[in-house]
Amino acid sequence: MKRILLAACLLLTLSGLAQQPVSSSDRQVVFKNVNVIPMDREGVLERQDVIVRAGRIQDIGPAGSVRYDRNAVVVEAAGKFLMPGLAEMHAHVPPDGDIESAKNVFTLFLVNGITTIRGMLGHPNHLVLRTGVQRGEILGPNLYTTGPSFNGMSVKSPEEGAAMVRRQKEAGYDYLKLHPGLTRPKFDAIAAAAKQVDIPFVGHVSYGVGVWRAIEAGYSSIDHLDGFIEGLVPNIEKIPEPEAGLFGMYVADKVDRGQIPRLMKSLKDNNIWVVPTQSLAERWFSPDYSADDFQHDPHNRYMPEAITRQWINSKNSLMNNPKYDAEQVRRFVQLRRELILECQRSGVGLLLGCDAPQIFNVPGFSTHNELEYLVKSGLTPYEALVTGTVNVARYLGRPDAGLVAKDAVSDLILLDGNPLEDINNVRKISGVFIGDKWLDATFIEAALKKLETAQ
Repeated sequence: MKRILLAACLLLTLSGLAQQPVSSSDRQVVFKNVNVIPMDREGVLERQDVIVRAGRIQDIGPAGSVRYDRNAVVVEAAGKFLMPGLAEMHAHVPPDGDIESAKNVFTLFLVNGITTIRGMLGHPNHLVLRTGVQRGEILGPNLYTTGPSFNGMSVKSPEEGAAMVRRQKEAGYDYLKLHPGLTRPKFDAIAAAAKQVDIPFVGHVSYGVGVWRAIEAGYSSIDHLDGFIEGLVPNIEKIPEPEAGLFGMYVADKVDRGQIPRLMKSLKDNNIWVVPTQSLAERWFSPDYSADDFQHDPHNRYMPEAITRQWINSKNSLMNNPKYDAEQVRRFVQLRRELILECQRSGVGLLLGCDAPQIFNVPGFSTHNELEYLVKSGLTPYEALVTGTVNVARYLGRPDAGLVAKDAVSDLILLDGNPLEDINNVRKISGVFIGDKWLDATFIEAALKKLETAQ
């Protein structure tokens, strides 16, 4: 899986954009007569003027009531909808030193309205990228990054695990990324060291650790619902990991549903955030999404053919596994939807994330798929959008982000339809504001065309 991700990132190339973004660093940008989705509450503020300058929303008010400069860039936005930019909290940036390939992944996220990402497979070069974005030298979403992976191979001993924690904290990473394969002693040493130096750890839950110990140890976020299903299966310790399947795929029928309230209470009481990455389950694991479906997906044009072939082979390999039972996996996917809805109902913090680029998940576009799957899980469109806006701002400790309001950061999406009525309207992007830069429809079209022709 990691090899597929690395190859996908390395093969994404873009030689430059034909259209430059408009900067608001020295002049105002005005969205005239726009419908605002503020996201601090559900609803629409109709026919507003929104003024942006130097990375902030300078003013907002009923159309015609707000003054702006004569030389302002005016965006005629009647009938359109302005909302906060989205966050992708389980993204992947190329785990190597190739800055250009990283910029290309950034472009796919940005043109899809993703203005913040959390990179989940770190590399020292990502610290350079983060600084470049912060300084405005690199056009990209706000970047938070984990360090290199903690897993059964990279962590040789509990002592080495603790030393890795200290090194990554000193290097300046935002999070530690945990992958499968950690033994309980290694995990305990990592968790203790992370607490000591005050750096959050996120990601997978190793089979030998289990979700109950993970919650107790204080994950910042558990991604993929990893360990949830296994943790609900009685006597799971007697079932070998290969027999349980990826994320408990082959043991979902054995769960004790009576334990779900306990799981939800534990997550909430310990302030564990959850990044479902349901798109991965719906597109890779489910028999209801086929390799043929992906071949007809217009977004695969932005991925190299060699990578799409690898993804298709991975899908076919999974479904040809003798243990794979289509009806059983359908029930597994449905159970995941139910767990997502229970998180929402129980007040467990959900964060938007889909794990892209990954099998059948094209960066940016797949975040929109994830929103659709959240709604199919039972969330309202507003609740789904909260996972990628307001919740992320709370998680990151950014009260000035995730909403459209005076003095908030100007990370925004201009849409041609109301996503509160239909979540798929979030795909109808007319422009994206990131920091102090306005990426209009011409910029977006040129960027996507360049990515397509570069493959």
